[in-house]
Amino acid sequence: MATEVGGFDDDPSAEVLAEAAAAFGLLASSARLHIVWALAQGESDVTGLADRVGGALPAVSQHLTKLKLAGLVRSRREGRRQVYFVDDPDVVTVARLMVGQLTGRADRADRADPSGLPAQGAGRLSGFDA
Repeated sequence: MATEVGGFDDDPSAEVLAEAAAAFGLLASSARLHIVWALAQGESDVTGLADRVGGALPAVSQHLTKLKLAGLVRSRREGRRQVYFVDDPDVVTVARLMVGQLTGRADRADRADPSGLPAQGAGRLSGFDA
């Protein structure tokens, strides 16, 4: 029997869970998450993204291809340039929520431990083993 979690009464279908897992799998790469984060701030071409995320142009291009195939990123042509953007506000919300939560957690940990040393278990999501 399904219990209400987060305002949802029924469990999602297997297809929806598989699609969500695939999207989360793509965002599990810090490079791809950084690209989505950057595109959430505004559209960019691959050169601008490579500069911003500190990646090699071919690698960033490959990440963009994967994100585009998954429907997380779109692009349009402007002359000779391909401009990438995220036009799904839910993808932006998920990225901002997770990064914001972890940033807030790190900030709280820094304030709680004035030594500047990482707290025990820092860098791990609570409740999950690495």
